[in-house]
Amino acid sequence: MVFKNTDIEHQLDVQRNKQKSEDKILEEVRFILSDNFEQEAQPNHVPKTKNTSDSNDFDFDLLETNRIYHIDQIKKICIDYRLRFLDRKYFKGKVPEKATSKIRDLETIHNIEIRGFKIMAPSKLFKLEDKDDPLLFAPIGNDYFYLIDKWGNDLHPLRKLLVWPFKNIVNLTFFVFLISYLVALMVPNNLFSKNDSLGEFFIIFFFMFKCIASVVIFYGFALGKNFNPAIWNSKYFNA
Repeated sequence: MVFKNTDIEHQLDVQRNKQKSEDKILEEVRFILSDNFEQEAQPNHVPKTKNTSDSNDFDFDLLETNRIYHIDQIKKICIDYRLRFLDRKYFKGKVPEKATSKIRDLETIHNIEIRGFKIMAPSKLFKLEDKDDPLLFAPIGNDYFYLIDKWGNDLHPLRKLLVWPFKNIVNLTFFVFLISYLVALMVPNNLFSKNDSLGEFFIIFFFMFKCIASVVIFYGFALGKNFNPAIWNSKYFNA
């Protein structure tokens, strides 16, 4: 059986459709952009978004509305797939020319200078180059972001399953419990006594559970690892 790689942009679309209707999203974004425009048009008004990085004054009618996402949708995907959503300055990979060209085109079409770029990618891409699937966003305002481009390969098809134990303490405990049970089953019968008994199995299982849990705890503390909800937007390596 061949598994297809995971397209994060598609997963974002699925999550957006679950949380909010497209009409509701477009209504909110239109209000955000029109409100910014009205504020800037007022006499003696000092623009709130001028030279800041939390919003950009896009022309709503020129946006591809299917590329607009709320921070809640981005956060959910980051937690599920153990990704980070950080400022462009923390990204150590190389932004391809195609993405740079799209930025220039957007700036020309909307007659603005886009600021506040964000990138969604695996943690390792914020330290060194890799081939996984980064996504480049620009803020619209009020926790909405516009997807500019994605590049690289899609994520491994089993990534969501592989990072599932790191989603929270309950998942991790269940994972350690399951691994301990499987390892205990691999221990030959009558290895420690002549009589095969349920009590012997539970003693072996408990011993395996303590050993594996100790290794997991040591690994977590030694390398400063944390659960997915704590790292998705953290700029610190040992968050």
